[in-house]
Amino acid sequence: MKKLFVLANLFVLASLVLAACGTPAPTATQAPAATEVVTQAPAATEAPTQAPAAGGDLLAAIQARGTLVSFTDPAYPPQSSLKANPQRTPGTKCAEDQKTLGELEGFDIDVAAAIAKGLGVEACFVTPDWGLLVAGNWSDRWDIGIGSVTITPERAKVLYFSQPYYTTPAALFVNAENTTYKTPADLSGKKIGVCSGCTYESYLNGTLVIPGVPDITYQIKDADIKGYDTDSTAIEDLALGDGLRLDGVITAQPTGQEAIKNGRPIKQLGDPLYFEYLAPAFDRSSSLDPTSLIAKVSEITAGLHADGTLLNLSMKYYGTDLTTAAAKFDTSLLNH
Repeated sequence: MKKLFVLANLFVLASLVLAACGTPAPTATQAPAATEVVTQAPAATEAPTQAPAAGGDLLAAIQARGTLVSFTDPAYPPQSSLKANPQRTPGTKCAEDQKTLGELEGFDIDVAAAIAKGLGVEACFVTPDWGLLVAGNWSDRWDIGIGSVTITPERAKVLYFSQPYYTTPAALFVNAENTTYKTPADLSGKKIGVCSGCTYESYLNGTLVIPGVPDITYQIKDADIKGYDTDSTAIEDLALGDGLRLDGVITAQPTGQEAIKNGRPIKQLGDPLYFEYLAPAFDRSSSLDPTSLIAKVSEITAGLHADGTLLNLSMKYYGTDLTTAAAKFDTSLLNH
């Protein structure tokens, strides 16, 4: 979940469009134009080809309950964070151990709220460890993961995905005072912090595969990988600048830029390493059949792309368009 993909200069070239199936992959220094993805967007209603054995319908259960319970990581701004003055939503249907819209803010939070609205229910949130999300087997503790989860074949073994809602570049950051490193390759063999179980870790291991991105160039070799619970913790260690804990951090470019905006003494090194698609995720082991929910969420997400809602949210939180490419993602690549 969730990937990165300075910001204004990079994205003014294009709408951050990635290569779809059968087209060349973007290089790390240039994003392709929107028309290079697909000439016609596929139907955004790809559902699992084989629904799991289930004792009922998850969408029906959500609508009867009146809430959509989503995973989020509140230590991952600007995607998700606690409000400075959190206030539990009055009259909420959310359970006591779930957070409400009055307590959280961010891009992922607003996307979850928009999807819940499309379902006619209230958005509620839980905040388990990221590793529990991508491992699957959620034991019905939440319904959906709207937490900047990148689509990968490895994750698709335990998770279903619906229409992606945005894309993001992964980027390498170093301490602002460092003058030794000039390119990402200079970090080969160095201590690099990443969130454990994230695509950044797979990138450093040279095993990252992202549907719709047919070629990824691995610029950093034999890194000394340091796993963290979340990107923000790794950035805090990098900001210390002593060189003892970390030499660099890979995170979503917007996350790194947000840390810089908030005063962290770090800087981006080079262009983005790769780009990725991020989508709502669903547990393959759910006791209730998620097929109709996946199709409905894809339909809602496609509508949020079409009416400009997602673009407006991207401009609000990132100051650039991170959504156009996701609207054109080939959904036939999902849930096989």
